[in-house]
Amino acid sequence: MKLHAASLSTAHAVTGYGDHHVSVNGRELRRSLLLMPDHLDEAWGPDGFAALADLHLAPLATLRCDVLLLGTGLRQRFPSPALLRPLLEAGRGIEVMDTRAACRTYNILIAEGRVVAAALIIEAPAAP
Repeated sequence: MKLHAASLSTAHAVTGYGDHHVSVNGRELRRSLLLMPDHLDEAWGPDGFAALADLHLAPLATLRCDVLLLGTGLRQRFPSPALLRPLLEAGRGIEVMDTRAACRTYNILIAEGRVVAAALIIEAPAAP
């Protein structure tokens, strides 16, 4: 799906997404990423939800943002409480949803002027 925003005053906006990619400012990305209005980390994250580990989530506790969105791939899945513990102990609000919903929510929040982080898991297509 291609997204068009009327006026996003940020450097990093989601401009499209599909089952196995997210486009940021028109650039198609095919691996998990961390997205903020002023930051894009293309090296963040696991290759799929099953590989999500503490080393992916714990550093997110230090981000300066109003809300953290966790896009869990093609469908909504919840990480174990042990993985979420560092975020909860840091008082970080986290919303868990599928990656497509996280993309839409991210754009809505940045259009409202909110400081949001989106940790988006992008799953590789299944091998034939």
